[in-house]
Amino acid sequence: MGNRFLKTIVGCSLVVLCTVSFAGAQGGQAPLAVPNPTYATIPLEITVNRPAAEVWKRVGKYCDIGEWLRVQCTITSGKDGEVGTVRSIGNEILVGKTELSYTYTQPVREGRPYNLYHGTLEARPVTATTSKLVYTLVYDNSMLADDAARERDKAQRTTQFTQALENMKILAEGGTLPPAPPRGNRGGGQPPATPPGNR
Repeated sequence: MGNRFLKTIVGCSLVVLCTVSFAGAQGGQAPLAVPNPTYATIPLEITVNRPAAEVWKRVGKYCDIGEWLRVQCTITSGKDGEVGTVRSIGNEILVGKTELSYTYTQPVREGRPYNLYHGTLEARPVTATTSKLVYTLVYDNSMLADDAARERDKAQRTTQFTQALENMKILAEGGTLPPAPPRGNRGGGQPPATPPGNR
């Protein structure tokens, strides 16, 4: 009898505890900093006449971005290619990786709304001798003034990262990039000095 009573008490306690924990997880969260986010995605890809592993070896190291985005890049924390590594461009943190891909994000900055900016670069096999580079961006653009501003922002990012993919293709296929235009001259679709992330 006492044993059954004890089991009942323990069972009830666990149910109450689980219910309270579940309720806390569901309803006790702080409000969102951005109450109505609008997540924009920019999926880009380009065909490369080289096998995916060969492409990744040429342009897939975390600081290879310096070459194909035409900016200085150094590893400021961690080891190139390891999750948690930080590169100097945008203080970007490597948050995920596979054999032929990585995903990065940018940190929260003081005085700026966080837009959850993430980018994923992947070399995807197509045939034994060809592949495609896939670059996907996702971010919250709800803090921009209006639809027109959101469209301009998306178009600018699309131009910048399309050029980056074209540069990667040239390098992966054994070519050499033409000289970069002088800083401040964005002619020819070349990217700006730093990638747009949190604004």
